[in-house]
Amino acid sequence: MADGLPPTKAELVAALERSGREAVQTLRSVPAKTFSLGRYENGWNAREILAHIASIEWTYKRLLDIPNQPPQPAAGGPPSAQAQGGIDAYNQRQVERRAERSVADLIAELEKNRGDTIAAVLSAPAELLATPIRSAGGAEGPLGTVFMNVAVRHLEQHVRDIAGE
Repeated sequence: MADGLPPTKAELVAALERSGREAVQTLRSVPAKTFSLGRYENGWNAREILAHIASIEWTYKRLLDIPNQPPQPAAGGPPSAQAQGGIDAYNQRQVERRAERSVADLIAELEKNRGDTIAAVLSAPAELLATPIRSAGGAEGPLGTVFMNVAVRHLEQHVRDIAGE
């Protein structure tokens, strides 16, 4: 991304591919015992952080639909998120729904969903990435920039958390 401009479609796809590949490689190399250690945001351990990133990955392709939706309220995300306790409550529910899944299953879910995210970006018009949006989590800016922040940087940060970096 040059001069604060949103990434091009090719830049975003390359970043999604790289971050997804590196995340899966890193997660597969983390010792099993590590997944039960640590306290992170919301009091989660490393396995719960993995459940979080696996669960939210499927939502990223939905960012591509935001430019076609009516504007959302300024605070707290869309009305459905507000009615159900907001983004933190949503994230907690998604982690709880995956409480019985193995680490291997969660990594497979992340990998599959990242592939779906990449396919959705590849099929979207390139000019869509410059459209200003506000995500359900409150991120604002050009769609490509929001995508880079929530789908690439957010994943990378949580993988570093899990790996203890």
